[in-house]
Amino acid sequence: MTRHDGAESRRQLHLNLFIYPGGHHEAAWRYHGSAPERLLDIEYYRELARRAEAVTFDGVFFADGPALADNVRYASRFRLEPFTWLSALATATERIGLIATASTTYSEPYNLARLFASLDHLSKGRAGWNIVTTGAPQAAGNFGLDAHPVHAARYERAREFLDVVTRLWDSWEDEALVADQASGLFADTDRIHPIDHEGPHLRVRGPLNTPRTPQGRPVYVQAGSSEDGRAFAARYAEAVFTAHQTLGDGQDFYADLKKRAAARGRDPDGVLILPGISPFIGSTEAEALALHDEFNDLTQPEYSLQLLHRILGVRLTPEELDGPVPRELIETGGERGNGSRFQVILGIIERENPTVRQLLHRLAGARGHRVVAGTPEQVADQIQEWFENGAADGFNVMPPWLTGGFDVFADEVVPILRRRGLFRTEYTGTTLRDHYGLPRPRSAFTAVGGGDF
Repeated sequence: MTRHDGAESRRQLHLNLFIYPGGHHEAAWRYHGSAPERLLDIEYYRELARRAEAVTFDGVFFADGPALADNVRYASRFRLEPFTWLSALATATERIGLIATASTTYSEPYNLARLFASLDHLSKGRAGWNIVTTGAPQAAGNFGLDAHPVHAARYERAREFLDVVTRLWDSWEDEALVADQASGLFADTDRIHPIDHEGPHLRVRGPLNTPRTPQGRPVYVQAGSSEDGRAFAARYAEAVFTAHQTLGDGQDFYADLKKRAAARGRDPDGVLILPGISPFIGSTEAEALALHDEFNDLTQPEYSLQLLHRILGVRLTPEELDGPVPRELIETGGERGNGSRFQVILGIIERENPTVRQLLHRLAGARGHRVVAGTPEQVADQIQEWFENGAADGFNVMPPWLTGGFDVFADEVVPILRRRGLFRTEYTGTTLRDHYGLPRPRSAFTAVGGGDF
């Protein structure tokens, strides 16, 4: 792999810690090794971030959504506003990246640009934006809308939103902040630019009221794998969070995204593909499988069936748990069928023909992301297989429970990856862009050169 600073180095894994309150298994909060009483304790999250930094992870990632999950009755599915939380983590860490989810459907670009600029300054260049269009229809009522915008309309707004936010972050050139005490010139206003945007969805004058950030702009991360999502990622994303169950599906997605990015004139190596992986780790494979079964035994059918109904649109009863999933009742057209997670789950049903209970247990682990159970060596083997066979540039590590599920990965799997030469032993840069091997973009307003987009 060729690094952007010109130095040659062996291609290395990129690893993020995906933090979900309590862990990613839906029954994590019920597991005896969890600490549900700490889920609103900022020191709990600071400990996790410092632990991930100690093993040189690229970043920590917070998911978010602008509505309360329907199934919070049975699982720790509340949301913490990520800018406040990550700002607190920034002051407790020095190197690790800080990636926040924010919606283009239910945000305004000027306010969002300010929030991310502030986080990037506060953290000295460690901010990343997980760009989502929001799939939860119940969010509409929280913002005075009668109905949730349809899939295609959300992506139309997202494209315009990204163009606007990019220009806002570029509206201060790097040399605009002068602070020359001798001359009395604080800012070169010739290098601060309004953007004067008027489009079908947005009107924003600019400029931003915050100087350009250490990274130029946060790393653009994207999490949709639908057709619209892939086209969006090929144009904007610098890292793509995705969910795949099989190596073949992962390879197909990887090759498709890299090809689409190249077709847009982008360097395919500048678009990192990072699937989710949720590992149950034991000293033997049997021990790991038993741990997985222990978690699944803690699930509650009321929760799981409600989740299945939300994603697939099929309402089943507890009496049907041990029968086959009724594929004939699942409608693949319409708005729901456009969802990437819908397609992942449909693939499981068509490939494996599970019972309803078996499918619910598959989804309980990580909501459609890949769940693996094995020894540290077996988990490392699977990571290496995907990494070296064109399916991943790294992974979002999704511990089934916290903090123990991450502790064992850090203690047992990371050293194996390092011994195999697949993962760094120390940071070589200070920003999230440095960790990801991404260049710092120039302002689109700079006289020489232009923006990437």
